[in-house]
Amino acid sequence: MTAIITAFLAYLIDTLFGEFKFFETSKVKHPIIMIGFLISSFEKYFYKDSIFRGAVLVLITLTLVSSLSTFIMIVLNLFPTFLTIMITATVASIFLAHNMLYTEVKNIISASNQKEAIAQLVSRDTKNMSQSDIYKASIETYAENLSDGVIAPLFYLILFGLPGIIIYKTINTMDSMVGYRNNKYENFGKFAAKLDDVVNYIPSRVTALFIMIVFNIKPLLSFYHDGKKHDSPNAGHPITAMALGLNISLGGETSYFGIIKNKPYFGKGRREICEDDLVKALTLKSKLDATVFVLFLLSLTQLF
Repeated sequence: MTAIITAFLAYLIDTLFGEFKFFETSKVKHPIIMIGFLISSFEKYFYKDSIFRGAVLVLITLTLVSSLSTFIMIVLNLFPTFLTIMITATVASIFLAHNMLYTEVKNIISASNQKEAIAQLVSRDTKNMSQSDIYKASIETYAENLSDGVIAPLFYLILFGLPGIIIYKTINTMDSMVGYRNNKYENFGKFAAKLDDVVNYIPSRVTALFIMIVFNIKPLLSFYHDGKKHDSPNAGHPITAMALGLNISLGGETSYFGIIKNKPYFGKGRREICEDDLVKALTLKSKLDATVFVLFLLSLTQLF
C-alpha cells in the first residue's frame, strides 16, 4: 500500500513542480549528475577494451549505489510512516522526468535555432537536418524517453521502492554514458547496454500500451509489428505506438556521427513530419497524466 501511495505522490510532485530549481541555484548537484560523476570516475580506473572490465564497472557501481540507497531507505523507515512516505516520494520525484521531458521537447517549437535545440536531446547529426527531420527526431525522443524517464522509473519505484528507482536510473545512466556501439565502447559498454535492455523490456512495452490507449488505437498490440524491427529490443515499441497515434511514419534514413543509417519505418502514415504532428504528440502528456492518476486512484480505492 505504501509503495502505491509513494509512487502516486512522486508522480504528482513531478507533474506539479518538475525539476526542482534548488539544484540550479545551489551548489548541490542533481543525483543523476552525481551518479554520472561516479560512473566517470570508475570508468577512468577500470576502462579497457574488454567486456569483462565493463561488467566490473557495472557491478561495482550498482553495488555502491544499491548499498547507499538501501541505507537511505532504512534510515527513512525510522521516521513516522507519513513522514517516510512524503520524503521518499519527494526524493523519488527527482528521478522522474515527464515534466522536464515535455518542456524540453516543446521548447524546440519556439527555439530560435531548432537544430541547436534538438542537438541537446539526441545523438544523431543535426547540422543538415530538414524541418521534417527536426520534428521527427523530437517526436521519437519524446516517445522513447517516456519509457526511460517516466514509466520505467515509476515501474521500479512501485516494485522495489526508492532503491528500485535509483538503481534503475543508475543502469540507464551507465547505458547513456558507455553503452555506445563504437570503437571505444563496443566491448566495454556491452554489459551496461544489455542490462539496460533487460530492465527496459517490460516498461517499454507498457509505455507503448499507454500511448495506444491514450490515442485510442486498436488493436492495442499492433505496435509490435514495426516495433520489433528496431535495432533496440525496446525503443521501437513506444516510437511505433506514437507513429500510429499520429498517423505518420517515424524512423527511416538517419545520420549518426557522419554515417547514414537506414532504419526501418515505424508506422504506416506519411513520412513528411510537420509542426502540428509534434504539437499533437505533446498533447499526450496531459492525457497520460490523467490515465496514470486514474489508475493510481483505482488502485488506492481497492487497497482501502
